[in-house]
Amino acid sequence: MRYKIIDHTADFGIHVFGENEKALFEHAGLAMFELIVDAGRPGECRQQVVAVQGSDWPDLMVNWLRELLYLWTGEENILRSIAVAELTPYRISARVDLEPFQAKQHPVLNEIKAVTYHQIQAGPEGDHWEAKIIFDV
Repeated sequence: MRYKIIDHTADFGIHVFGENEKALFEHAGLAMFELIVDAGRPGECRQQVVAVQGSDWPDLMVNWLRELLYLWTGEENILRSIAVAELTPYRISARVDLEPFQAKQHPVLNEIKAVTYHQIQAGPEGDHWEAKIIFDV
């Protein structure tokens, strides 16, 4: 299981799991897009590098997801895949595959306005990594 939905008053969130920190950040980005849009079958994609930093793991997760959310809200792209190239304490750089959004082909499932710091958690949990993220909808 990569993630599960968290019920939250007036908003919703995700509890994400990864075998390591790279997997956690990849799963979080993909989970957010699975909640936003039904991407259907892949079309023609373009690649882009996304790089962000933060002051700790939770801050990095929020900044990472905010940057990915901008690819949807600001540029109308669907995230198809993520390949983390570099992840060091508190910097991430990844190659993402993006497909242009087409309303007739990609039904919108949920409108996410923002990634919040409310109850944010991200970091190692025993032998794996976990994050809890709440979205403003």
